[in-house]
Amino acid sequence: MIIAGEASGDLHAAKVVHAVLRKEPTIEFFGIGGDCMREAGVETLVDSAELAVVGLFEVLAHRKVIFGALDQMRQILRTTPPDLLLLTDYPEFNLRLAKTAKECGVKVLYYISPQVWAWRQHRVHTIRKRVDMMAVVFPFEEAFYLKHNVPVRFVGHPLVEEVNASADRNTLCREFGVDPSRPVLGLFPGSRRSELKRLLQTIMESAQELARQRTDIQFLLPLASTLKADMVIPAITLSGLDIKLIRHRSHDVIASCDAIITVSGTVTLEIALLGTPLVVINRIAWLSYYIVKRLLKIPYIGLCNIVANKEIAPEFIQHRATPKNISGALLRILNDDSYRMNMRNELGQVRGRLGASGGIENMAKLTLEMLGK
Repeated sequence: MIIAGEASGDLHAAKVVHAVLRKEPTIEFFGIGGDCMREAGVETLVDSAELAVVGLFEVLAHRKVIFGALDQMRQILRTTPPDLLLLTDYPEFNLRLAKTAKECGVKVLYYISPQVWAWRQHRVHTIRKRVDMMAVVFPFEEAFYLKHNVPVRFVGHPLVEEVNASADRNTLCREFGVDPSRPVLGLFPGSRRSELKRLLQTIMESAQELARQRTDIQFLLPLASTLKADMVIPAITLSGLDIKLIRHRSHDVIASCDAIITVSGTVTLEIALLGTPLVVINRIAWLSYYIVKRLLKIPYIGLCNIVANKEIAPEFIQHRATPKNISGALLRILNDDSYRMNMRNELGQVRGRLGASGGIENMAKLTLEMLGK
């Protein structure tokens, strides 16, 4: 059984499935995932797009769907237990499912750790009780888990080998219908419907503000596999801007851009690995934010900044996530050559902190090891 509750997890889990099946094609995978996992051969009993929400109260609003999926997976663990439960990220759901797996005698392998080092560190005690092996993607995570006596293996970050552009910037710009001699701004509204609801309007208003100051700017918006075009087209139309919607080519969009406005999450690391300057934004329900802020142990939310342990990319959270602030930061990136090049250089150092490539292959070997193969 394999579980991925959102777009990034769907992608990474699918890569692992492919790598495992190349070595042992008789293994069967089923569980929760999206298009990437289905294409890899996973029987997806629940579509991960239905579960991808962020924030305490946003989760409550989707409680029926989420707990329905949890009950469905629990029932399978109890009646026809698999040889291994492979969990990918999505901690609130997956740690609950891990408890049932342990009760049923099913081994649990957890890939891409919950950010317990960042907030709610007490969860490490729950992980120690419910998880047989943590497969972590950041070197500092291995030290954290060893300190807390949790079985752990640093496998390497999958993005190091996954994040590549298919061509040079000029070629990609021409493919996307934009002029490579003019500035290109990427609009990255996230992979969850709840992110669109909270942040798409702010992103559009920021783009409008920027367009008023730089009439030569062009816009690209990549659409995540978990979203449908009709979820963003009305906002694009309402903005009055010429925004080109690009499907299934987020890395090529990143490589085409001079700057990017993005929601927080794994995508900030993808952008950093391709060296494109960025501005990070986020906004959640105020009570959720108040609670999370009190529990947070680190000063940043963008993974690129967390890995670098400093604010390379400007972050605008909650009340600071205004079109004026965001467009101002983007304008500085586009207008200040020295500032832009310095950000590119610092983003280049993020890749070095993630270690060598081979993360997916290492994870596949660990999966087979846990299966006794």
